[in-house]
Amino acid sequence: MVAQIKPTTKTRIDLGLSLGDPKLVRGGDKRLLATGGFEKKDRITHRIEVRSVEEIDEELVGWMRGAYERG
Repeated sequence: MVAQIKPTTKTRIDLGLSLGDPKLVRGGDKRLLATGGFEKKDRITHRIEVRSVEEIDEELVGWMRGAYERG
């Protein structure tokens, strides 16, 4: 698994990604949150909260691509 979509609330999904060590992940966007998964040896290491289609932008797609390539 390189990504996981989880309905979190009625108005939000969480997109979980396998990106590896949070210290090595680039991106200044505060949407990309470390899950603590790297330290726990979980596959999903980061998550992004998505509340609308408009939040699916090139940066988010880039993170998804990175997770896919890592997988």
